[in-house]
Amino acid sequence: MSREETIQRAAVIPEAAAGQRLDRALAELFPEFSRSRLQRWLREGALRVDGATPRPRAAVQGGEQVVLEAVLEAEGPAEAEAIPLTVVHEDDSLLVIDKPAGLVVHPGAGNREGTLQNALLHHDPALAAVPRAGIVHRLDRETSGLMVVARTLPAHTDLVAQLQARSVGREYLALVAGTFTAGGHVEAAIGRHPRDRLRMAVREDGKPAVTHYRIERRFPAHTLLRCRLETGRTHQIRVHMAHIRHPIVGDPLYGGRLRLPPGADKTVTDALRGFRRQALHAERLTLRHPATGETLSWTSPLPADFDSLLRVLADR
Repeated sequence: MSREETIQRAAVIPEAAAGQRLDRALAELFPEFSRSRLQRWLREGALRVDGATPRPRAAVQGGEQVVLEAVLEAEGPAEAEAIPLTVVHEDDSLLVIDKPAGLVVHPGAGNREGTLQNALLHHDPALAAVPRAGIVHRLDRETSGLMVVARTLPAHTDLVAQLQARSVGREYLALVAGTFTAGGHVEAAIGRHPRDRLRMAVREDGKPAVTHYRIERRFPAHTLLRCRLETGRTHQIRVHMAHIRHPIVGDPLYGGRLRLPPGADKTVTDALRGFRRQALHAERLTLRHPATGETLSWTSPLPADFDSLLRVLADR
């Protein structure tokens, strides 16, 4: 099922984007649309920059006027699949999904099937007409917890605006190595790792990123933190925790050497070594409903594997 909708947008490329490729600057201006779709609209003349249609690779100066007038059609080859979903909330404007660890959010190279997007298209075929099937933010494959999905284009536009305004509340539970005396925050820009394209890194030329954290529970050699995102960069909590030398337990990219409590017995050692994903869970989501304006909040219980690991650490 699909339908068409006409969209009209106007924006100004910020001065801070000077020197960037046009398609990258446009992707930051209109994050609800994929870069390939924006490039196509440029070629077709539906996206104009200072009245012209420059090449996607052209460098921007900052201050350019961008006008978008296009017909929004179903995008991408993703097909509906009958994949079980845990729906926490559902109404005419949005869905709130409790994503399990192991579920990829978007189809990509090597993951054309079995993703959250495939599952959403089966749950509601009309999502084919909403950018990225209504997905406005993402969780890493092995991160569990709450995600909001827009069911209409107006809801999608509103939720993206809330995310850009940093008014969406997102709290995570993260089990990290080491102990803390108090909570705090990490303010460190994040960009692509200079050598490993699968990783992100703290970089002076990266995008601003702020993570607030407080202590939820203490263990002999680990701490359960409640992390609140002020920004939403790729791998943000994982990168920030590794940056302050408290990597998330089980993190395959940023975790480093396994840290064991002093005198850890076999049960604790086996539990830590056997936890083969990052111990990160999107536990709370708060936002303003795009249709009613009401402030809504949802929570998700810890998955069984995460909860079991905490019980072992507490018992020993």
